Amino acid sequence: MCQHQPACPTADSADREAARAVASHPEQGWTLLCNGVVQFEDTGELLPDGQIIAPHRPQRTGRVAAAA
Repeated sequence: MCQHQPACPTADSADREAARAVASHPEQGWTLLCNGVVQFEDTGELLPDGQIIAPHRPQRTGRVAAAA
């Protein structure tokens, strides 16, 4: 699928998010990567084989750090 040099990581590799974006729709919250992965703004992903990767951004605790 990828024609870039060096080639983008495949959809099943651990660094799949490093692939180049080929279509981006920030108003809809998703980006299509060169390896066929659809990446959502909440960091969830849909792989080409239909597998879903749950969002993995750090969770906010709601606490505010105290100023020193």
